[in-house]
Amino acid sequence: MANKYDVAILGGGPGGYVAAIRAAQLGFKTVVIDKDNLGGICLNWGCIPTKSLIKNAELYDVMKNHAKDFGITVEGLSYDFSAIIKRSRKIADRISKSVDYLIRKNEVVRVKGFGKLLSKNEIGIFDTEGKQTEIIEADKIILATGASPKIVPPIPVDREFIITSKEAMSLPEQPESLIVIGAGAIGVEFAYFYHTFGTKVTIIEMLDNILPIEDEEVSKTLETNFKKSGMEIYTSTRVDKAVVVDGEVVVTIEKDGEKKELRASKVLSAIGVSGNISGLGLEDVGVEVERGHIKVNYETYQTNIDSIYAIGDVIGAPWLAHVASAEAITCIERIKGMEVASVDYGKIPGCTYCQPQVASIGLTEQKAKEEGYEIKIGKFPFSASGKAFASGDREGFVKLIFDAKYGELLGAHIIGSEATELIAEAGLAISMEATHESIIKTIHAHPTLSEAVMEAAANAYGESIHI
Repeated sequence: MANKYDVAILGGGPGGYVAAIRAAQLGFKTVVIDKDNLGGICLNWGCIPTKSLIKNAELYDVMKNHAKDFGITVEGLSYDFSAIIKRSRKIADRISKSVDYLIRKNEVVRVKGFGKLLSKNEIGIFDTEGKQTEIIEADKIILATGASPKIVPPIPVDREFIITSKEAMSLPEQPESLIVIGAGAIGVEFAYFYHTFGTKVTIIEMLDNILPIEDEEVSKTLETNFKKSGMEIYTSTRVDKAVVVDGEVVVTIEKDGEKKELRASKVLSAIGVSGNISGLGLEDVGVEVERGHIKVNYETYQTNIDSIYAIGDVIGAPWLAHVASAEAITCIERIKGMEVASVDYGKIPGCTYCQPQVASIGLTEQKAKEEGYEIKIGKFPFSASGKAFASGDREGFVKLIFDAKYGELLGAHIIGSEATELIAEAGLAISMEATHESIIKTIHAHPTLSEAVMEAAANAYGESIHI
């Protein structure tokens, strides 16, 4: 006998659990199914624990390299790598438990197990041995199974010497050297973390810049910073193969037609992610898959099967927790029949939590030009910010892109200490179709880092006071 629900959600990450809670708020009898702890990769093995590790690195860097700048003497500074790892795991566990509480509070039924589609309205629940334990029936099914690190033949992940982000955040011992293949946000964050604690780090990126989706000026600034700190960086470089030889990894790279071998204790493969689509029964039910992800209508997140929806990383880029949550709420509210705006994928903030931090939203300078805009660009360096000067965080800048015709803010790009917090102002401005004038005339508290946003807007129109 199947247990019947209005909405059944397969996957308990930032897409799945948010969809479950919103569904319950709107009066749906709801069940969420996940084989692991709630919170998904983000809360358990991604967003949250990595930020814990990075905070440790930031504190260590300040105490080691900048304490004297603040008149503070630190003697006998040391660290316990295993304690650093344990702290991040403890934080992840606590937040996962908080999600459990929210699920219970909203009276969502929680089922632990492997879920597989049996029909357009049925999900079979299986235990770790593959035995079916129950059947769940639902009017609407939402697939929110997330994604996993992409693995390709030239970089054979063995999870001991050639690792993914999951192993990188829970290594029992700090490696002497680390080669990071892929310089997106994940690769750059781990490169920063391990380098700060003394691991010899080499970054390899196939494209021309690290953080290749960011504004080129920002990417170049971060690359210069990383190289100055002692990292080795290869851009426009292809990895031919990685092999384990006598307890270390040998990576063969090719740049400008020349091949070279690099060696390291560990290799982190950070070349991207793939949607978790296998084992879901998609083929049996007839759900369409396109280039490794579930195909959906982005207005409703409905698949080609009218009762089945999909959200989050499993439907493809951008692979971001906040995107999954936004899709979750939109999907549920559309199922309810509410008139809601669609997710605007051109206005998604992106954040990288190394130091200096990188954050952006909207169009880059290059993209704005490609789309035919005549633009005005405003920049303000943190070296000219009183608050940055006082706090010792003077590196980086705010860069704003405006439509010259109407003055509308098209894009914002920040590199600096609190970039990932500051980007929210630009996000609100873009969502409200704010102009340069509205930003300039908004009085910003002094002294704050956020004044740099106002000053950058003013700079675009020749009105900046402090540069």
